[in-house]
Amino acid sequence: MTISKLLIHKDVVDFPVVKQIVSRLDIPFSVVEETQKLFEQVSGAEDPIQNGKEVLLLTRNKGKFIKECPGTRFYTCCGYKILHIGTFCTMDCAYCILQSYFHPPICQFFVNHDDLFAELDHHLSFEEGSRIGTGEFTDSLIWGKWSDLNTRLVERFASQSRSVLELKTKTVSIAPFASLNHHRKTILSWSLNALCVSKTEEKGTAGMKSRLEAAQACESWGYPVGFHFDPVVIYDGCEKDYEDIIKQIFAHVSPQNIVWISIGTFRFMPQLKSIIQQRFPDSSIIYGEFIPGLDGKMRYFKPLRIRIYQHMVSVIRKFAPDLTVYFCMEDDDVWEQVMGYLPSDRGGLSAILDESAVRHCGLKS
Repeated sequence: MTISKLLIHKDVVDFPVVKQIVSRLDIPFSVVEETQKLFEQVSGAEDPIQNGKEVLLLTRNKGKFIKECPGTRFYTCCGYKILHIGTFCTMDCAYCILQSYFHPPICQFFVNHDDLFAELDHHLSFEEGSRIGTGEFTDSLIWGKWSDLNTRLVERFASQSRSVLELKTKTVSIAPFASLNHHRKTILSWSLNALCVSKTEEKGTAGMKSRLEAAQACESWGYPVGFHFDPVVIYDGCEKDYEDIIKQIFAHVSPQNIVWISIGTFRFMPQLKSIIQQRFPDSSIIYGEFIPGLDGKMRYFKPLRIRIYQHMVSVIRKFAPDLTVYFCMEDDDVWEQVMGYLPSDRGGLSAILDESAVRHCGLKS
C-alpha cells in the first residue's frame, strides 16, 4: 500500500528528520495538535487496518526506545531486544499479528532521534552486549525510502564491538547499505515462506527470489545475513514447499555467512481470526488444526509442529550441519524431540544466539 496521507504532530514539526521525510514523500501534509480524533477516525473506517496503512504519522516516542522481546514464560524466548522505531507496516500480510495488536492500527514513525540515540548510546556503553533489532513492531526497511535512520544505526553499531543490530524485512530496499562501513555489526535478515504462502498471504511484499537475491547482494557487501521462517503454515504438501525455499537459500548465500535461521509455526490470538476472515476472505490459513496454547494463542497440534520442524531442520543440516537454527516461542518438548537437546543444556537460547553473533560478527564475548 502507498502512504496517501501524511500527518505531523505539532511537537515535532520543526525536527530536521521531519523536513527530510516531507521532501522525500512529496505529498501534502497536515499538522495535528492531538491524535485522539485521528485515532477515532481510523478506528471508525470500514477497514481500519487498510485505512491505517495509508496514513503516516510523524510523532514522538514518549516511552523507552529499547524494550524486551514480548515473550511469555511458557515458551523459550530468544532474549532479543527491540529498538522501537515505529509501528505497523505498509505491506499487508494476512497472518500479521499486528492487525490485532495496535489500536488503532496506524503507521507511526518516531522522529525524536536524539532521544533514541542517547538511549542507545547509554545501552551500548554500559549494558551487557546484546542482540538488538527494529523488526518486531514494523518492517525494518520500509522507512529507508523516507529517512536515513537505518544508515545512522548501521554506522553507530559499526563503532562498537559488544552488540549487534538485526534489520528484518520482506522488502528488497537494500541500496542504502551498499557503501556503508558496517564492520559486520549489522545482520540483514529476511522473512521467508513457502512460495504459495507468500503469493497468497503476503500482499505488497517482495517475491522470494527477489528477497534471496537481495540477501546475496548484501553478502557480497560483507554483511552477515539471517533468515526467519515465521510463520510456517502447515498444509498438504508444505514439507516439499519449505524444502524448496531452504534449498534456494543455500543456492544464493554461503552457509558460513548465515548467523542464524529461526523457525516458528503460525500462531495467533483468537481475536485475529475474525479480522483475517473479514479482510482476507479467500485465506485458508486459520482453518488448520489449532488448539489453545499455554499463552492463549492458537497453535497447531504439537505433533504437526514437530513433524514440519524435523523436516525443515533435517534439510538445513544437509547443507549446513553447524548452522545455528532455533525455534521462536516453542516449549522444551519440541526442542528435545526435534533438536535432541534443550536450550538450557547449552546455557539458554540467548547464550546460543549470542555465541553465534560473536562468531559471525566479530563481537567481544
